[in-house]
Parts: sequence; C-alpha cells; structure tokens
Amino acid sequence: MFKIKAADGTNNLCGQTVARLRKERRLSQRKLAAKMQLLGFDVDHYFIRRVENGERFVTDIDLVIFCKALEVPISAVLSAEDVEL
Repeated sequence: MFKIKAADGTNNLCGQTVARLRKERRLSQRKLAAKMQLLGFDVDHYFIRRVENGERFVTDIDLVIFCKALEVPISAVLSAEDVEL
C-alpha cells in the first residue's frame, strides 16, 4: 500500500519543529503530554516521541492541540515554504 511520506522518509512535517518548540519551553515529553491532557487530548509521552521522531502521522486535530499546548500559532509549526516532498 502506498503511503505519503516527507522527503526524509518521516511520516510528518512538524515533528522536528514540535521538538524544538517543546525544548525551548523547557518541557519534557511527559510535561507536554500532561498539558495536552489538560486540553482534553488523551496522549502520553510515547505519542510525543513518535511524532517528534517522525514515526507517526499527525492529523489536523493533533496539530491544533500541539499548538494550543505550546502556545504558538499553527504557522509556527507548519509552513508551506519549509515543505520539501
């Protein structure tokens, strides 16, 4: 079955940016997962790890919750200019 992947073989375009933003805010993966849980999104630190490593596809719902938890606009996480397919 054909799956769409980024040029580097990862399953998402935002994982590295999420990791950078999380580290800039001095949040562990567990603390980011906890913030997302407070927003009503049932995730754990394994979810965060898989997204950051590009092992998991990211839905638009995931992206919105990440941005709310990290307190950034979606444009800070995903930019069409940064996309190389």
